[in-house]
Amino acid sequence: MAQPADPEDAAPSAGPAGLGEHLPGAGLNPARGWELVFVYGTLKRGETNHHWLEGASWQGEAELGGVVLHDLGPFPMAVIGEGIAVGEVYAVERSRFARLDELEGYPRLYDRQVLPLRDGRRAWVYLGRPRQVRHAPVVGDGVWRRLRESQLQHVRHPRENGIEARPGRA
Repeated sequence: MAQPADPEDAAPSAGPAGLGEHLPGAGLNPARGWELVFVYGTLKRGETNHHWLEGASWQGEAELGGVVLHDLGPFPMAVIGEGIAVGEVYAVERSRFARLDELEGYPRLYDRQVLPLRDGRRAWVYLGRPRQVRHAPVVGDGVWRRLRESQLQHVRHPRENGIEARPGRA
């Protein structure tokens, strides 16, 4: 389906308040009530909040360009910029967005926008604001899990990292 030249000319997709506000054509078969969502942090498989996607259909891995991923410690935050986020795509029933919005603190903590993925699909993405990440480290390769796991190496007991603790030294 061809997209209108000007996004202002497009009709928003049907669904809960907020859906379709940013860009038209989000998701997978909107007539049946399914939308695509791109996740890059704690909602990914194997992460602490993945259970919030129960009932969603995994659509594969994907990359989102035009964002910079930051590590906030317990979770990441992507903001618009020159970089990449690597994550997963899920088909989610529109009715489940209220639950995801609750987890993500939308609209206070995160905003939700439809953005094009590098493979051509368009998906909802939860994005932060630049002021929220101004002191947070950038995840250069866009893969939050790998960075977080490598940081945990430094939190283990010093002997597990091959460091001998000396009396009187911190």
